[in-house]
Formats: sequence, structure tokens, C-alpha cells
Amino acid sequence: MPNYQGVWSLSTQMQNASAWPVFVPPTIALFGGGNGNSNVIQKILMGSSGDATDFGDLTAGGETPAACGSTTRGVWLGGERGSASNIIDYVTFASAGNASDFGDLTTATRLNAAHSSSTRGVVGGGYTSARTDVIEYITIASTGNATDFGDLLSPVNSLGSTSSPTRGLFAGGYATSPGLSNVIQYITIASTGNSQDFGDLTVATSNYPAGAASNTRALFAGGNSGRQNVIAYVTIASLGNAADFGDLTVAVSDCASNSNKILAVFAGGFDGSGSGRGNQIDKVTIASTGNASDFGDLTAELSNFGGCSNGHGGIA
Repeated sequence: MPNYQGVWSLSTQMQNASAWPVFVPPTIALFGGGNGNSNVIQKILMGSSGDATDFGDLTAGGETPAACGSTTRGVWLGGERGSASNIIDYVTFASAGNASDFGDLTTATRLNAAHSSSTRGVVGGGYTSARTDVIEYITIASTGNATDFGDLLSPVNSLGSTSSPTRGLFAGGYATSPGLSNVIQYITIASTGNSQDFGDLTVATSNYPAGAASNTRALFAGGNSGRQNVIAYVTIASLGNAADFGDLTVAVSDCASNSNKILAVFAGGFDGSGSGRGNQIDKVTIASTGNASDFGDLTAELSNFGGCSNGHGGIA
């Protein structure tokens, strides 16, 4: 009698193919720009700890660019490139290489912050000839100039930012009054309009409280209020004040961040010493609480730069 076991087994496996393990490539996280008018873009893979490697160069070197990304593209917006810049650069995550021109911000801006959904990048605040409250947006899959989105609660620079797939947060920064800010404000990324009050950080801080997120939780770490090692978190879908998460390995301002919905990393920055913070990259698990641990090292000591990934909380 014929043995049909092999045929049955293959048929059954094909029917249950949806249950087979699917290979998911590791999230690519990029860091670009930085002190000394760096144009360097560095890359890490978020699936496991390790040191950064070279990815390519921005179109022009500069400090304090905002950054955001979709599943396919990373984007840097504005920054200090000799003077406040309106440049928007982009790269394709899947292929290492130099950035290309995307378009322009409506106004040359430095010390701004950005976040994104899977389709739209939003950038807000910063310093033009004075602090600004302007929020702008781009469609990441296209190229072209930014479009007006609305206004922040007040003019502020050196703020932090991160997002879920639907809601974007801006936090902290330096306002005309009262100076160092603890304010968290939010927008709905798919719409346009002015930001609304969300709650407060645990500490009033500027100089980039670095933001990273999963789909549900946002973290803000570091910043300048005597320099901070504080990591705070909020639940993005609700409103309310931040709670303590843990501490960075070093009290630092002007660092950059990235996430893959599971891990958040905080890289570089300035600790107030003559040599800066060094090339340290810290990591935490977003769904837990606790102190950061070592992830690896940047290719060089760096501060005042922008980070983006293809797997962050703003990508569903």
C-alpha cells in the first residue's frame, strides 16, 4: 500500500504556513551630523548590542539637525550648517551611501526636533532669528519642501521629540519664559493644527532631552539642567505627567536617540568635561523600568546630532 505520509505532511505544512517563523531583519538606526560640523552618518543594528559603523555622509556638515524616519528612508532637517539651515537630506536605510537633497524647510532653523509616522515627518520649534513655535511636515516617501502644520504652545528651542504611529510628542526645551521647560505637548500626526498640552517631564530641561518610543510608551532621557542622567516615561495614548524610568550611565546633554519599539538607545552627548561624554551608546528595554546599560560605541565622540531608524514607535 502506498505511503502518503510525506504528501500529507507537506500539505499540512503548506496549510499552516502562516504559522511558520518569519525572518524580520534587524532595525537599522542611523546617527547623523554633530559637533565640529560633522557630516558623518553612523549606523547600528538594533537587534543586538555592538559598535557603530560608517554609513555615508550628509550633503553638508552641521550641528543640531532634527531627524526622523519611515520604514525605508531616514531624513535630517535643518540644523546649524555654518548658520541656521533650511536643508532637508534623506537616505535609503537599505543601502549605505551619502544623503541626497529632499527639499527645504519653510525657514532656516536650528535647535529643532522631529518625529514621524510611517508616512509623514513632523518637525517643530528651534531657533531662526529668534525662538520659533512653527511646526512643519513632509511626506517622507516623496521629495519636496516642508508645509506648515501648525504651532507649538510657545516658541521653544533645544527640545526633544518622539512618537507613536498616531501621536507625536515634543518635550522640554528652552522657552523665552520660564527658560528651561518641563512641558510635554502633543499633536495628531495625520492631521494638521496646533499642539496641545500633554503633561510635564519629571525635570525641566533643554539641550535635547532625547526621545525614543514603542507604539505605546515614550521615553525622554538626559538634557541640560545641570546635565541629567534622568530617564522619564509616559504612556503616549493618555495624558499626564511623566514618571521616573531609571538613569543613564552618565549625566549628559545634547545626546541622540533611536528605538526599535523594544529597545531604546541614547548615544553620545556632552557631560560637561573638556572631552565631552565620549562615544558611549546606552540601551534600555522600553516596556520595563530600570537603569541603562552599555550597547556599544559610536565611531567617534559626538554630540548635537540627530538619530532616526526604520523601526521606531511611530511606524505601525
